Amino acid sequence: MRFFKRLFSRFALVALTIIAIFIVDFLLFVGSLAAVDIALMYFFPNASVWVARGLTALSWIIVAVSVLHAANRDMVPETKIPWILCIIVLNVMGVAIYVTFSSNRPTKQQRKLYKALDETLSPHIHRTLTKEQTEEALGKWSSVSEALYAVNPAAILHGNTKTNYYPSGEKFFEALLSDLEKAKKFIFIETFIIKKGKIWSALLDVLSRKAKEGVEVRVMYDDVGSMGMVPASYPKELEALGIRCRRFNPFKPVITNLHNNRDHRKIAVIDGTVGYTGGINLADEYANLEHPFGEWKDAGVRLEGEGVQVFTLMFLRMFGLQAKQIEDVDYYLPEPPAFEGEGYVQPYGDGPSPLYGRHLGEDVYINILNTARRYVWITTPYLIIDYRMREALVLAAQRGVDVRLLTPHIPDKKVPFALTRSNYMALIQGGVKVYEYTPGFVHAKCFLADDEAGVVGTINLDYRSFLFHFEDAVFLSGGTALKELKADFEATFPISELQTEESAKRSVVWRGICELAKIFAPLF
Repeated sequence: MRFFKRLFSRFALVALTIIAIFIVDFLLFVGSLAAVDIALMYFFPNASVWVARGLTALSWIIVAVSVLHAANRDMVPETKIPWILCIIVLNVMGVAIYVTFSSNRPTKQQRKLYKALDETLSPHIHRTLTKEQTEEALGKWSSVSEALYAVNPAAILHGNTKTNYYPSGEKFFEALLSDLEKAKKFIFIETFIIKKGKIWSALLDVLSRKAKEGVEVRVMYDDVGSMGMVPASYPKELEALGIRCRRFNPFKPVITNLHNNRDHRKIAVIDGTVGYTGGINLADEYANLEHPFGEWKDAGVRLEGEGVQVFTLMFLRMFGLQAKQIEDVDYYLPEPPAFEGEGYVQPYGDGPSPLYGRHLGEDVYINILNTARRYVWITTPYLIIDYRMREALVLAAQRGVDVRLLTPHIPDKKVPFALTRSNYMALIQGGVKVYEYTPGFVHAKCFLADDEAGVVGTINLDYRSFLFHFEDAVFLSGGTALKELKADFEATFPISELQTEESAKRSVVWRGICELAKIFAPLF
């Protein structure tokens, strides 16, 4: 019964559709060549050989030009080798795949709407602290903040914001449900995954009840991330409850690179004064109500005050893109309460480089590693990194910084887990300490440096987060959340296993597979 349910699930049908499209395109391509060859033989029997040679020469010219284009293109260096291999091995078909999938450039319509949304939101985006005030407030960490602001001017540094850190999904949801109950004006929720179960039922009960009370409730989730967990018609079910709902980038059976760009953000905003983010999706395993991979280790952060406005604007921008509408945002930006002496927060979004200019999530992490003097502690579920990230980790360790990475011991996906472990040896030899969380799976995405700065958000140390996904995070300096984050690290390292060069020398077969998989990892 379960087999047939999976066989006829939307996820399976989508996978079959993609395979079918590739097969049809391949057959059309081969068939068109065969038809041209037959026509030439029939109408021009003496010229067909020369025409065939000409077509072959033309195809190799196209391949050569495409290889040169890929080699000289401004993109992540690690993506160039797999694309060049794809072009050379598959010839003209490889060129077609390269042209279709190698770019993250949005459509003309999307770019126009992005521009219109930015023009609407930009009057509400202004610095609360000057560069001089930022330097005085953050000290050495002002360089990280200024670099972040330079790339994404919507990422404003705020004071007057209270912060709390949650070391587990259980505590995160307890706090979130409490704040949702207090909502008076509006609730915004943006997530990668919605999965029916106890957690979502509890949230939906509050959301539907608040909608009946006159609170404006909006929900947006990623279509591919939630595929197989809620039906394709789920937005209509939520609309019937009074909840405005949008699916991000709904899957369509058309071959396009845009399906690679997913909304991996997790944002909740209540009345414009309270906001949440972190690694926690809306599903039972994130609160350890289910244990598919042992104990689930996740993290989230709560903001109250000025800094929440950035999350509000981020949500309205993304929701407007999916709803294809521009609206007045003044109502959603109330005067926030002030919390002096609570440190500083800088929420920010990241996404495909054609929209953000740089790979901002990776830049922030590297800037923290370059700035730290005593330690940098990191949690990530996936460690599939490029050369510059690996070198930043190693160089920090060689400067005498205590660099520690916390990764899962029980994987949720075997191939990414094998790729994660394949990076251990070079890091360990470079002085980085790598720990595996022995009770189960780590899904938290956190940085902590020198007791003074940190990041909590959705950004993994992998290519999908750095290159393809829309992500979000909060850069923190001072405040309660940093102290709570450090306490969480100090409680977690003793129950985790420190990896060594010996433990990193695992199966030769797996290592060989991983080295091959590493070549193509940047594309997926």
